[in-house]
Amino acid sequence: MKRTALLLLTLSICACGPSGQKVRTSAILVKNVHVVDVVKGTIKKDQQILVDSGKIQVIASELPGAEQYRNVIDGENSYAIPGLTEMHAHIPSPPTDERRIEETLYLYLAGGITTIRGMLGDPYHLELRERVAEGEVTGPRIFTSSPSLNGNTVQTPEEAIRKVRQYSADGYDFLKIHPGIQREVFDSLVATANEVGIPFAGHVPVDVGIRHALESGYATIDHVDGYLEGLVPESAGVRPEDNGFFGFDFTMLADTSRIEELVQLTRKHKVWVVPTQSLFERWFAPTDADSLLAQSEMKYMPKSTLDTWRRIKNEYMSDPSWDAEKWQTFDAIRLELIRRLSAKGYGLLLGSDAPQLFNVPGFSLRHEIAGMRRAGLSPVEILRMGTIYPARFFGQEDTWGSLDEGKAADILLLKENPLEDPTNIRTLRGVMLRGSWFPKETIDRNLEEIAKNAANN
Repeated sequence: MKRTALLLLTLSICACGPSGQKVRTSAILVKNVHVVDVVKGTIKKDQQILVDSGKIQVIASELPGAEQYRNVIDGENSYAIPGLTEMHAHIPSPPTDERRIEETLYLYLAGGITTIRGMLGDPYHLELRERVAEGEVTGPRIFTSSPSLNGNTVQTPEEAIRKVRQYSADGYDFLKIHPGIQREVFDSLVATANEVGIPFAGHVPVDVGIRHALESGYATIDHVDGYLEGLVPESAGVRPEDNGFFGFDFTMLADTSRIEELVQLTRKHKVWVVPTQSLFERWFAPTDADSLLAQSEMKYMPKSTLDTWRRIKNEYMSDPSWDAEKWQTFDAIRLELIRRLSAKGYGLLLGSDAPQLFNVPGFSLRHEIAGMRRAGLSPVEILRMGTIYPARFFGQEDTWGSLDEGKAADILLLKENPLEDPTNIRTLRGVMLRGSWFPKETIDRNLEEIAKNAANN
């Protein structure tokens, strides 16, 4: 959605700053708001936040001359937190029409997400990343992977070397690893990635295995992929390729006493993990498709997409290898892995794999947060996973990820305290994206338009 097509609140009255100096006409004062410090896990009550030129200029309990500001957002009884990051997002690309692509970006924004890491790159995304950065398209800041590197796209070491060099030269932020890569090819890929200085992230190919993957220095391992397989003792005598959906078929063979070893190996090699737990609680779970499709956010997805989601889920649920009792054990192992990777690993990052099955962009992060609570993570740690930790991951902690003077004005206003319950992100009053304010009323009107378009597709 282009800025010209959006119902964006326009603020254009001049004001004077705290010392009498003139400020830009776009300056905004958010007054009397409770500021959440995601680093310390504390709240500063009744603060004034002055935003100008896309950045936070001042945060203070009192702001001299505040009464002169005309561009004011009353934050009374609201909580301000940094914009959220979706660390396992998907962005459509052509032949999907441009309107739907821009609507997808807006859905992320409508859910309070101001940064996304696209996990299946396309040359189109390189251009889109710049258009968003320049303000030509409204959406979260974008980090994008390369196109998929998998068992079909890189079948020889030479092919892996060539593609890694090409994707690095093209300007992708990192490489996306998918299943099927043979270990010899993978090792050539890693060596070349290290040589040219591009990170790699994603799945753990079966032939690589979790231990070698960790030792190879992934930037992130997503979906907790490979960890369950790593819990199966060699004495089980199974073929690695018989692991099933993310190790599901090895569930009853897993030895959870081996978790600590994998956690320590993860920490030693400084590998972040993106759990995408919501994927396993919605797509691959004993919940019927119709109950998921009845959720209110589904109206923002095209009918054709919803029909596909129903069909795929029903196919999985009818597979003879799947049963609810085994899923309960599978889920318990995943939650234990997540809890211990959070406590003693290198760190977790918030990501939901939207828009995969039943995960609607912007809304699915709420389900992911609920999954992290099920794993026993504290509210403040979950907030860090979606704010300061991603900024730290990208080496941009001094630019965004927390509410501090001089950082990007990516701010969510919430009606309820997220340190009591992080799912309170659903009580959104509005989103500030790099200094542009989107009140909930504006967001809701644009969502209505998206829902109408989705119903006709």
